[in-house]
Order: sequence, then structure tokens, then C-alpha cells
Amino acid sequence: MKPASNSDLQREADEVVRVLRQGGIILYPTDTVWGLGCDATNADAVARIYALKRNENKKSMLVLCASADMVARYVDRAPGIAYEVMELATKPLTLILPGAAGVAANLIPEEGTLGVRVPDHEFCRRLLRGLGRPIVSTSANISGRPSPAGLPEVAKEIIDGVDWVVDPRFEGKPTRKPSSILAFGPDGEVKIIRE
Repeated sequence: MKPASNSDLQREADEVVRVLRQGGIILYPTDTVWGLGCDATNADAVARIYALKRNENKKSMLVLCASADMVARYVDRAPGIAYEVMELATKPLTLILPGAAGVAANLIPEEGTLGVRVPDHEFCRRLLRGLGRPIVSTSANISGRPSPAGLPEVAKEIIDGVDWVVDPRFEGKPTRKPSSILAFGPDGEVKIIRE
């Protein structure tokens, strides 16, 4: 498999953004594992991901954001310390932040929180810049089954259920394991959910 050029990367990202804008769901590489994604502001697309995963657990869904500025547009009660931790993270880190706003209602659990991550992944960054909104990211597995580290481990049922499968040439160098998770309260209290 020949390595992807910059123009190949951009062409694929542009196509995927078009699919996301039309309410499609995608199977794509991130800096951790392969994920299912959609426009995080589109409730119908979010519902399709729940159906595909056979799971309505809102806590299993997080969103990828292009930057801390984008995060701030979709959570309105996050303590300042959370942004400092985000900037200092040296490995993939998901933050559960209070005050979710502006995303699809069916993404927000009762507590009103939103799981957010700024990925260190060129393809994801291009998608986020192109779409201009957060993208849902949840592991590409049927609920209860292991998270697939790479595309070969993704179930056929998942592959057949999405509108676009991103070319594995754009995988980059993923960690192949889920991110660490920290939950922040509005007053800055922190709880480790997953190391």
C-alpha cells in the first residue's frame, strides 16, 4: 500500500465532510482506535450510530473537536483548569465536561455533560476543520464486544452499516487503545474515569 500524499489526504477529507454534511455516518481512524462518527449536531445521524452499535448509552459517545476554542463553543460550564489539562496532555485524553450545549440532544446524558477530545491526528483535524463542528467518536463495535484497534477487526455488520469507510492509508500512528478519561465538575473537581 503506497503512502498517502497530502492531496490524497485532502481529497478523502473533503469527500468525508460531504458525507457528514448530508447526515451520513462514517467509519474512520482516530489517534486511538477506529471509530464511528457523524456530525455531532445531527440527532438523526446520532440515532443511526446508537442503532448500529445496539446501544443507547449516551456515556459511550464522545465528540472530537478541532481545538480548545471549538470545545468552548459546545460546553458552557467547563472550569478553566480543564482547558489547561487539555493543552498539557501528552497522550489521548477525553474530558467529561459540564454544560453540554449546541450538540444533538440525544448525545447529552441526564447530567448534561459532554465527553470531548482534541485528537492529535492529521486526518481527524482536516475533517473537523472542513465540517466546522464536532464529530461524534465512539468505538466501532457492537455493544459488549471489544473495541477494534484496526480496520481488519471491525465487524462486517458495522462496515455495511455506515455510509463511508475511510481509506486505511490515512490511519497515521494510532495508539490502538482507548483514551484516558477525566471528568470535571463545574468547580474544577476531577475524577479519573479511565487511566
